[in-house]
Order: sequence, then C-alpha cells, then structure tokens
Amino acid sequence: MKYAVPRGTKDILPDDTPLWQFIEDTCRETFGLFNYREIRTPIFEATDVFTRSIGYTTDIVKKEMYTFPDRKGRSLTLRPEATASVVRAGLENNLITPDNLLKVYYLGPMFRYERPQAGRQRQFHQAGVEAFGSADPALDAEMIQLSVKLFERLGLKELEVDINSVGCKKCQPAYREALKKYFESNLANLCGDCRQRFELNPLRILDCKEAHCRKYIEQAPAMVDHLDAECKAHFSQVVGWLDHLLVKYKINDRLVRGLDYYTRTAFEIVSKQLGAQNAVCGGGRYDDLVEEMGGKSVPAIGFAAGLERVVEILKAESRQSKIENRIGLFIATIGDEARQVGFHLLTKAREKGISADIDFQGKSLKAQMKAADRLGARYVYIIGDDELKNKSAVLKNMGTAEQKEVSFGELLSVFVK
Repeated sequence: MKYAVPRGTKDILPDDTPLWQFIEDTCRETFGLFNYREIRTPIFEATDVFTRSIGYTTDIVKKEMYTFPDRKGRSLTLRPEATASVVRAGLENNLITPDNLLKVYYLGPMFRYERPQAGRQRQFHQAGVEAFGSADPALDAEMIQLSVKLFERLGLKELEVDINSVGCKKCQPAYREALKKYFESNLANLCGDCRQRFELNPLRILDCKEAHCRKYIEQAPAMVDHLDAECKAHFSQVVGWLDHLLVKYKINDRLVRGLDYYTRTAFEIVSKQLGAQNAVCGGGRYDDLVEEMGGKSVPAIGFAAGLERVVEILKAESRQSKIENRIGLFIATIGDEARQVGFHLLTKAREKGISADIDFQGKSLKAQMKAADRLGARYVYIIGDDELKNKSAVLKNMGTAEQKEVSFGELLSVFVK
C-alpha cells in the first residue's frame, strides 16, 4: 500500500524549512519590537468556543470546521482560527481584564475544510497578534503599522492596505436592513451561498469571492454611510493616525471580515502576486467578543497573517535561495584510524557551536566530497594516512576552492563559522 499526504495538507521538507524558519523568526522579532509576547494554545478546543465566537452563520462554522466527539462524547474542534482560543486562554488565566493592556502573539497551524488552492490548504499556518484592553484608535493604527512593518522586514513588495469600518451593534442592524433591501431584487442572480447569507446575515454577502456576485456587491450600500456618530469619529481618528504614521492605505467600503465578531475597524493587506485569494493578512476590532465569551466588557483588536501565502510569494521572488541551510564543516576521512580522529574533531567542533558532519555510509573520498557539496558545507577537512602522521590536514573552502594546511590542534581556532 502506498500512502500519500491527506488532501489539503503539505509536507514541509528540509529544503523548505529554512524559509519557514526565516518567516517565523522575523515574526517573533517584529512582534517583540511592538511589545507582544508569545502565547501558545491547544490545537483543539471545545466546539462551542468557536461556534459562539466566530458566528453560526459563517462559512467556517457551517462548512469548514473539523469537529469530532472525544471518547466521552464531548464535541471538540480543531482550531479554525486562533483569536477565540486566545480569548478563552486569557479569560481562564485572568490575563484579560478591563484595567490591563494585554499584547500577545501566536504562531501555529489552523484547520479548515476548504477547497485546496494556491496559498490555501486545509491545514494552514498563521502568525497573529491580539491586543486587549484599549479602544484607542491609535492602537488600531499601530496594529496596521505592525502588519506593514512585518511584511517589509520579510521583503514582500506590491502590497496594498485596505481598511474599512464595519460599525458596531448599534449601527449594524440598520445597515443589514439596507443590504437586504438592495439584494432582495437581485437574489436570483446570487450564488447559493449568498442566498443563504441573505437570510442569516447579509453582511456575509460582501465577503463572497464569486465573480458573478461581485458585480452586484460593488453597487451595494456602503457601511460608511450607515455608521453612527461614535463609529464615524473612531474611523476618522484611525485614518488620521495612519496618516500621522505615514502608512499608505486605501479605504475599501466593501471590505468585511469572514467572522461575525468584528466591530469598527477592519483591514486587509493584499498582494498583487496572488490570485483571487489575495489577502496575506486580515484583522480588525472585536470589542464585544470578550464579553460574549463570558468576560467583562474589554475592547480588543488583532490580525492574522497566512504563512503559506507569504511562502508562495517569497518563492516566486526567488528569496528561498538566499536563505541558507548550510553546515559549517564536513570532515572527510580515509580509513578507520582517520575516522576516529575525524569523530573526535567533529565532536569538538559541535561543542564550539560549529555545525558539522561526517560520512556514515562508507563512501569513497570522491563521494564524500560530493556529499559535502550537496550539504552546502562551507569547509571540508580531509584526513588520510599522511595527515595522521603529520597531525595536520588540508582545510578546503568550498566557496573559493582555497586550500590551506591546518593542524588538528589549530582547526577550531582558525575555522570561520
């Protein structure tokens, strides 16, 4: 029987992991600059954590969650997103309170049963940040600035920041009615999913990516025209802070997010290098979510970036070849006694923090040199019978082909990592 990776998942192979590590390290460094600390939550939660927070009418809850009973019949779900898990963890551990500003970030896999396509898998990875305890519009602007800074540090180009306000509980009902009134006459022309969204939550129609629905969505009423005074003032201040921070943006009055908990500020960063699924990052405010999940009223904002899409862009830009996964030293040996000496030097090199390796397959010297080349070794140290007598061997720079005689005792002191 031949096994294969499950549909919608991918193996991340050793040639690809340096790129992933570069992205993850850049995320951690950038989030740390803005005083966010890492939080790690379980991969699965009680199903209600997600149905209650994300919204029963969303595609995620209706179609995409991996839900299963455990051995005691309790319903569990692989996390389709991380915000609900972070809120649950924050409340359970008394980290989220009205008088505390909590800033955290996460990295890890998420799971949604979707149609696999470029940059979108059923197991996918996200990096995200969450801030709890402030409704300050300056924090919204800083959150967007952070996402832009992250992609700048990763080296992504041709990106666009789209922002909108989706209002709040006070002004959203009137907007929903305006949408229903508009879409009612075009209902027969919308896709089946949008016809369901019309009945359950017409705001979800604005998130549809179907081309024949988009032409009707473009003419729909805009939320910005239905905001109450407080939401208008908040959005105006967010835009003002973005201008102050010199963050370029475009107001997209059709932008909504795919989860029901969003309020006020919503934003996405989209790439011109991707297809229909072109968002590499999305987020916004969710000022009611903490209270809806059993806590006190605490405002919050966050975003998540899809790492598969970042990887796809960096590969297209040939950035992967610039991220090295090379060992520092390969010790090539001829004969058993030389191998014993080589093993001793190998151990000493690793103790000094030098990445090093040796042949384990009994290869000829020529084959060992080829293996060192495949590993991308910076240097090769060649030990044979003559070298054993002299206690000295040739150290070859694999990049320049330069060779020099180096004694066993001086190898590590002259070796350049």
